[in-house]
Amino acid sequence: MERTDTIFIELLNEEQAKTELERLAKEIHRHDELYYANDAPELSDSEYDKLRQRNLAIEERFPHLVREDSPSTRVGFEISTHFEKIQHRTPLLSLDNAFTEEDVHDFITRARRFLGLSTDEPVEVVAEPKIDGLSASLTYENGRFTQGATRGDGAVGENITPNLRTIKDIPAQSHIELPPLVEIRGEVYMRHDDFMALNKSREIANEAIFANPRNAAAGSVRQLDSNITAQRPLKFFAYSSDEIGQFNVSTHWEFLEHLKQAGFQVNPYARLCKNAEELLAYYHELEEKRASLEYDIDGIVYKLNRIDWQQRMGHSARAPRWAVAHKFPAEKATTRLNSITIQVGRRGTLTPVAELEPITVGGVVVSRATLHNEDEIQRKDVRVGDTVLIQRAGDVIPQVLKSIPEKRPADSKPFEFPTTCPVCGSHAVHHKDEVARKCTGGLICEAQSALRLRHFVSRDAFDIEGLGNKHIEAFFKEGLIQSPADLFTLQERDKTSLTPLRNKEGWGSQSAQKLFEAIGKRRSIPLYRFIYALGIPQVGIATSKLLANRYGNYTDWSTAMRRSHERDSEAYTDLIDIDGIGDSMAEDLADFFNEPHNVQVLNDLLAQVTVEDAKKVQTIDSPISGMTVVFTGTLQSMSRQEAKVRAEKLGAKVSGSVSKKTDYVIVGADAGSKAKKAQELGVKVMPEDDWVEFSS
Repeated sequence: MERTDTIFIELLNEEQAKTELERLAKEIHRHDELYYANDAPELSDSEYDKLRQRNLAIEERFPHLVREDSPSTRVGFEISTHFEKIQHRTPLLSLDNAFTEEDVHDFITRARRFLGLSTDEPVEVVAEPKIDGLSASLTYENGRFTQGATRGDGAVGENITPNLRTIKDIPAQSHIELPPLVEIRGEVYMRHDDFMALNKSREIANEAIFANPRNAAAGSVRQLDSNITAQRPLKFFAYSSDEIGQFNVSTHWEFLEHLKQAGFQVNPYARLCKNAEELLAYYHELEEKRASLEYDIDGIVYKLNRIDWQQRMGHSARAPRWAVAHKFPAEKATTRLNSITIQVGRRGTLTPVAELEPITVGGVVVSRATLHNEDEIQRKDVRVGDTVLIQRAGDVIPQVLKSIPEKRPADSKPFEFPTTCPVCGSHAVHHKDEVARKCTGGLICEAQSALRLRHFVSRDAFDIEGLGNKHIEAFFKEGLIQSPADLFTLQERDKTSLTPLRNKEGWGSQSAQKLFEAIGKRRSIPLYRFIYALGIPQVGIATSKLLANRYGNYTDWSTAMRRSHERDSEAYTDLIDIDGIGDSMAEDLADFFNEPHNVQVLNDLLAQVTVEDAKKVQTIDSPISGMTVVFTGTLQSMSRQEAKVRAEKLGAKVSGSVSKKTDYVIVGADAGSKAKKAQELGVKVMPEDDWVEFSS
């Protein structure tokens, strides 16, 4: 597949633009999930902004290609299922960005033009530091704090009321009269000194440390147990309201004073500016102070001061027109790359990390930086011993931008990325359509085992009642469970244990016995659940059912997967012939069975459990029983899924690709390459109307 991410926007043709917008939508969605839902960003703010800027620029050039799931129409991310949903009274919007001084002047010019102001009429703007924390919305009824929520997707947030009540900066009762029902919005954050102290205590307690204050604040305020939140040193700055017009104020500056009188903390560095020149002077002043501030900021937010002007300008689908965020540039420095180490993530991703000669960047001592992935090392030609330019932006882990070849040692050699996992020794594969190399030993790799075991006992997998994530983590840490088979020998081993389960903290004889009984009930499991439980990359519950239905039993399935490792084999052809399974997923299935460590774990597991054959789908005798059909184009009379179900009930196999084994290709509107390939191979093509009559 052609790479479109490296093509200049001006050189993109329509097909390339369509492909690039699809890639950007997926990539931005993934990073939104990491940032908003997992509190674990991989990109700096500036890198993320570049993705959004590229998306917007392509949409402006090709407006007819704007996708329904375009990032330009979304705010935040879907809320977690762990928290109750809360509908915001009005949406929590994002902010448009300014990156240059020209952008700031343009912001003022646009406001003048929109409001019909003369060039000499003053335009006051309130400038406030942009806190790098977690957005929160507080509902006050008759001056009393009643409910608090995260941003969520902008329209619906997560109910974190008990956690927000533990933050001293959030008054339980307003000190002065507020509108009867109103949302106060602001940012939960953590000071640098509190963050350092928290990490030090976690390190002493042998707990995972937080990457930065933003992650610490976000992770703390989204705890399911508010007692944990109460132990964290969280702060809150208030800066806006959902209905500022309810307040008896005419300017935003007056509104901030009102918030202070009500008992809220308002950022003391906020400043009222009279023109763009004052805004820029303030920006550069705060940029110089940034490293010495007591908390992280990543820019300045500019808001028109007059409330009536804010109301007149309104907002777009994603952001208010009367405000903009002026981002700080990334902080950079040069240092020596001493070595490259490989970290293995909980999902098996091998990530190269640059071990640096320590250097201070923006007031922080940096000794490690991410190199992202294997392709990035090759593209930038980064080598051990190089002098490298590093960047610290958004207070995530610093990154290596480039090497400086003129300072490279004479005996320098290109870095050879390992092809085996440094943790477990399993094969580490790098598929051509993926950026990361991944360990295939998911069931044995210590870096992945705890997460894999949690998946193994999850609801759609073995669904072992009473064995939650905390128990899995604790059992793994204690060495009680290292692989799936260990679950089913736990009771027998517990009899000889010096400290049996019933004597461990949080357990008793009754709860231990209930767990053993729950495990015993899962010694027999349907094939599709077993497949899903293995945690093979890309293989979700729907794909597991497809595989179970196609192969019928474990022996036939596992044999076919092992044989499919050869790309030119009949087994591989049969695998990708299944509708919904493409080359990438087929490679992950084959890689899983090609790893000896996984096979050994499977053998150990099969000695403990019975895998039930798939139940045969009830079919009726029909002229197409046993035949293979492919659907292509847009069906008018029924959905693609309904058509598939109907075909399977008639005893047919539904495939996603056309081959010599295909018996019929059913053609809907706007049929493309599949119909053409059918004609080339001499496969029978059937119009949709004929298919409906044929299958009725």
